[in-house]
Amino acid sequence: MLTTTIDIAEKYDYLSERFQKAFDFLKNTDFSRLLEGVIPIDGDYVFAQVQVYETKPAEECRFEAHRKYFDIQFMADGEEYMGFYPLKYLEEDTSYDDKNDLQFYHMPKDYGRILLRTGDFAVVSPDDGHMPRSICSMRQKVKKIVVKVAVD
Repeated sequence: MLTTTIDIAEKYDYLSERFQKAFDFLKNTDFSRLLEGVIPIDGDYVFAQVQVYETKPAEECRFEAHRKYFDIQFMADGEEYMGFYPLKYLEEDTSYDDKNDLQFYHMPKDYGRILLRTGDFAVVSPDDGHMPRSICSMRQKVKKIVVKVAVD
């Protein structure tokens, strides 16, 4: 699922060579063998972060965004809700951390959310605020692969 606004529909090329490398990695990797950490795919342009964590209530999660990378958030095992909201409407909570390409935002009153189950993914652009790690039906341990794809 890719969701965006018509104003920026043509801003990014989701079929570029970098995205193809990311999708090839996701299609051809045995995630049961991967340990937590960073896996290089194409230098600083495309790499994966293997994450294992327990989901938590939405009120304990935070909206975040990135400037230098897209996220392809792929659920390797488990399920979670991921909130989303256009970045231009979110209020900053922290300053931008250039080293980690990360900024946090205040929780909006209303926001959309999607359910990611094993095998599902969502593409998050730098124009998207997103809130991962939220409980679906109960707390559970999940394994997620976040593939980072450089914007330029």
